[in-house]
Amino acid sequence: MTEYGYFLSTEEFGPAELVEQARMAEQAGFQALWISDHYHPWNEEQGQSPFVWSVIGALSEAVSLPVQTAVTCPTVRMHPAVVAQAAATAAVQLGDGRFRLGVGSGEALNEHILGGPWPGARVRLEMLEEAVLLIRNLFDGNEVGHEGKHYTVENARLYTVPDEHVPIDVSAFGPRAMSLASRVGDGLITMAPDAEAVCRFRKGGGGAKPVSGGTKVCYGPDRDEAVRTAHRLWPSDQLPGELGQVLPAPRHFEQASTLVTEDMVASDVVCGDDVEAHVRGLLAYAEAGFDRVYVHQIGPGQREFFDFYRTEVLPRVRGT
Repeated sequence: MTEYGYFLSTEEFGPAELVEQARMAEQAGFQALWISDHYHPWNEEQGQSPFVWSVIGALSEAVSLPVQTAVTCPTVRMHPAVVAQAAATAAVQLGDGRFRLGVGSGEALNEHILGGPWPGARVRLEMLEEAVLLIRNLFDGNEVGHEGKHYTVENARLYTVPDEHVPIDVSAFGPRAMSLASRVGDGLITMAPDAEAVCRFRKGGGGAKPVSGGTKVCYGPDRDEAVRTAHRLWPSDQLPGELGQVLPAPRHFEQASTLVTEDMVASDVVCGDDVEAHVRGLLAYAEAGFDRVYVHQIGPGQREFFDFYRTEVLPRVRGT
């Protein structure tokens, strides 16, 4: 049966707000948490970018829900050896196997900030595969030496590690990334309710490993106002092709997003307070074979959103 989680947006909200949303999510009946890992927001309107690992530490004390990064890029801005330490500590803090590390090949928006080149897609996936291998080796708690194509590690050992390895789920959209996720991931992360993608993952080696997806909604009593809010905060989701991976700064996303209309957002994001529309949006993931789907409420009205999902939406999708 598909589980339903909540997606904490570090691009829109500061640390205290995120922790409060996590509490409300648990009280509303959501079963897990995703949290984004960004250095920059996508645009100035979003306006936040707290350090995700600090927030996860606070979440470990505030809620009992499982937590996953969605997603961390362990290749450029942060060396995989440092990501391994952060993930291991998060797993110890949360305990009981409640932490999963979600990884992906990243975006220039967050990863180019140290001044190095931004590699092409093929190289980024190569780097991601090597990073996952290195992180897993460090999770053993043994001293690791590594001289690979992209990374070198000398005398590295994690002393604070959980009893069991942290699962590493891989984000994938295109066929090459999907192949990588099938081979090296403990699960798949993808954003569209695409049954064919789920099938490719499972047939490519993913088998029965979990598939997780995320969706954005903008709840509110005035649908037109909700559409305007979604368009103001998240027009970047409608940008085509590789723009999301190669544009280097929030201002560039703002410039490209002038091409995105409110109608484009309205056709892709469930907006307003139509219970049936929200239910259909979630069930599309269940019908596509997803094990877990995470919902992100865009903009303000968080408490009203959680009340709406607690009383109207979650009981419907669970058949209760």
